[in-house]
Amino acid sequence: MLKEFKAFAMRGNVLDMAIGIIIGVAFGKIVTSFVNDVVMPPIGLLLGKVDFSNLFIDLSGKSYATLAEAKAAGAATVKYGVFLNTVVDFIIVAFVIFMLVRQINRMKRQPEVAPPTFVFFVNDASLVHFSYRRYLENVIRDRFGFDGVALRLTFRSRREK
Repeated sequence: MLKEFKAFAMRGNVLDMAIGIIIGVAFGKIVTSFVNDVVMPPIGLLLGKVDFSNLFIDLSGKSYATLAEAKAAGAATVKYGVFLNTVVDFIIVAFVIFMLVRQINRMKRQPEVAPPTFVFFVNDASLVHFSYRRYLENVIRDRFGFDGVALRLTFRSRREK
């Protein structure tokens, strides 16, 4: 059983996931610090020296000057300032992940799809006129629904192998 667990834990996908989770947690702490210590103080200053982490609604009916006093007294509170900080945290993390996924998708190269090839066997390929080629191309587009798709028509003489 120990060998099976070791084989499972050492597979590439599990290790990649573990590394991703650890880096994600560390990144989350950086973003939380960025929001609490860099983004929200100037916003609070612009809104009249408001400390968002100290905004709350007391549900007990008593009045407390700070959230710390309300917590110390054991009062039930709705901490909407902390919630606002968390929402800003989430928006920043979501935006960074969006940009990361967008860049990864740009780097992935789409495999080039070869155009459909139609081979026609005729008596003499050199005698097939250009207008006949266009006519066949239009017929194929209409019948098989290849609108906007590049088609490749090949004419081979029956004598060619």
